Amino acid sequence: MGFFSSLNAEAYDREYSDKQLLQRIARYLYPHRQKLGLASVAMLLISVTNAASPVLMGRAVDLLAKTGQGVTAGALVGWVVFALFVIGILVWGLNYLRTRWFSELIADVVMRLRSDALSATLQHDLSFFDEYASGRIISRITSDSQDFGNTLRLVADLMSQIGLMFILGTILLTIEWRMALLVFALIPLVFSFAWSWRKIARNVTRAGFRAMGNVNTAIQEAVTGIAVAKNFRQEAKIYGEFQEVNEDSYRINVRRGFVLAATFPILNFLLGIAWAVITFSGGNAVGAGLITVGAWFLFIQAVDSFWFPVINLSAFWTQFQNGLSAAERIFALIDARPVVVQNHPTPAPALQGRIEFQAVHFQYSNKQVVLPSFDLTIQAGESVAFVGHTGAGKSSIAKLISRYYEFQGGKILLDGRDIRSFDLNSYRRQLGIVTQVPFLFAGSVADNIRYASPEATDEAILAVACQIGQGHWLETLPNGLQTAVGERGGRLSMGQRQLVALTRVLVQNPAIFLLDEATASIDPFTETQIQEALRLALHGRTSILIAHRLSTVQAVDRIIVLKQGQVIEQGSHVQLMAQAGHYAELYNTYFRHQTASYRPWETDGLYRHVADSVRRLDG
Repeated sequence: MGFFSSLNAEAYDREYSDKQLLQRIARYLYPHRQKLGLASVAMLLISVTNAASPVLMGRAVDLLAKTGQGVTAGALVGWVVFALFVIGILVWGLNYLRTRWFSELIADVVMRLRSDALSATLQHDLSFFDEYASGRIISRITSDSQDFGNTLRLVADLMSQIGLMFILGTILLTIEWRMALLVFALIPLVFSFAWSWRKIARNVTRAGFRAMGNVNTAIQEAVTGIAVAKNFRQEAKIYGEFQEVNEDSYRINVRRGFVLAATFPILNFLLGIAWAVITFSGGNAVGAGLITVGAWFLFIQAVDSFWFPVINLSAFWTQFQNGLSAAERIFALIDARPVVVQNHPTPAPALQGRIEFQAVHFQYSNKQVVLPSFDLTIQAGESVAFVGHTGAGKSSIAKLISRYYEFQGGKILLDGRDIRSFDLNSYRRQLGIVTQVPFLFAGSVADNIRYASPEATDEAILAVACQIGQGHWLETLPNGLQTAVGERGGRLSMGQRQLVALTRVLVQNPAIFLLDEATASIDPFTETQIQEALRLALHGRTSILIAHRLSTVQAVDRIIVLKQGQVIEQGSHVQLMAQAGHYAELYNTYFRHQTASYRPWETDGLYRHVADSVRRLDG
């Protein structure tokens, strides 16, 4: 088992060449080319200004050697100090402008990159989120984009040093071209090391990002599942699991830090060898009278300033892998293709709601076939309830109609048109969906009801809410429609969440209503209100219910009984009970205990046995 064995790549991950990544990054920089140009000019001026310092000092040394220690020498020193002060002010001002322009540019690029990543994520179907942990997705959008921005700042700093390197290289050639060529000959040795080191840097950096994604996932699961953890007293277990991934991240990032930190010491070692060669050659040149002492001083100063950007440029390619790895992960998320694909993005017309399944084949994976060849027709305006044991395909049918998943064979027609020919946004606007556990966003009850219909006023929302039990359910809320629901609706009971979700659908007034009825226990009063809301939702529109309550089953036009992805029975409650088939078995298993006439001692053999034993003991 390798060191990075737990850091598996996601299935949608891909590797991009450096050229592909740089071209992709350039497209993000192109809209900001004017600001980039201004910042580049500022960097060029900074390079020229910085290069003036060693030239000025070299000339001053030569003049001092000629003038001696008189008044002229003092005046010369004063002018040199003043010139260096002016150079410092210019560099400071230019650096301010460069930093400001680059900071704005980088912020704009990171913002667009995050927006593109989130937009691509939102376009994925639900199977994408079933397969990939949300914490890792969040890590790519937030942490990786931030690391990419930091790398762009490194690029900005380096660009000024590249200009300085070329200017100082020209100065070295003018001072002593033979020694300058010796300096230049050492550059390929430095760059070859940096180039060979970059692949190691890319690998450890990529592993570091994946480890950070695991940490984010562990934190998210710990926070979102804290209620369950406390119920079962598993806080220590959650902390232990977090510590495990956190320690993995620590070890991986220590290795990553070692690889990146080793770059400069190795380059400085190579630089030390170069300095020894240059110093020996320069000393011989001065002794032979080939150059003056001032020129030699200028050469030493210029070489020192020249090597600094050379070393940074060499180390940069290794450190730049940090940004390329971050960009690679973000681009992989953006480029991941959604499974659900519409053939023709035609805006959906006003739907009547006739739904036809024609030999539909659907499976979540190669080993999990849910609908082998499903056929069914639901008439416009008809309400149907799907019943069956777990795994019969009830929820899958609703998800296919919602286009949350892609089916692999057959057709689903809506009003005679292939469901894959509609634009998804315009199509889903005509669907009213209530999931098994209604999800509410932080905000007020009114905000959540208005979620699908932003134009709805408080008066319109109140009018719809009052249709349910004359609005008595609002009286149970502290501030009525303005009651804060808390994160995920945690301040409301399950029944109240269901009522908010159903009211949201009624305000939306969809053509097709889909309900995966919640199984949570609710009090009889709330159930009565929910059933009243359901009657309003079912009226005049095609409705598909995954039923868990007898009252819901009896309210629909047709009950469809599923077994292993096939329709085996259908009809009304009375008709199906008369057949004494699979539905009657389901009724006795799931629904009969919900009737007012249910007497367990009359039907349950175990119950009768226990009751008889108790009576004998009492006797």
